[in-house]
Amino acid sequence: MVDLELAVAPMHRLCKKAGADRVSEAAAKALAKALDEIGVKIAKEALDFAMHAGRKTIKAEDIEIAAKKVMGK
Repeated sequence: MVDLELAVAPMHRLCKKAGADRVSEAAAKALAKALDEIGVKIAKEALDFAMHAGRKTIKAEDIEIAAKKVMGK
């Protein structure tokens, strides 16, 4: 079992917010795993941007730019 950083309950809410009437526990866990993986990729990119700028601290701008890069926007 993979240790997820994201709780499963918010995944149920996200699916319902997207229009689902019912969400299985397995689906909520799969969404949590996918978002966890994407989040780590974004955080790693953001860290690269911060380090390139000579900082140890990741700023919101780093996350925003990294998210666009990772998400392909």
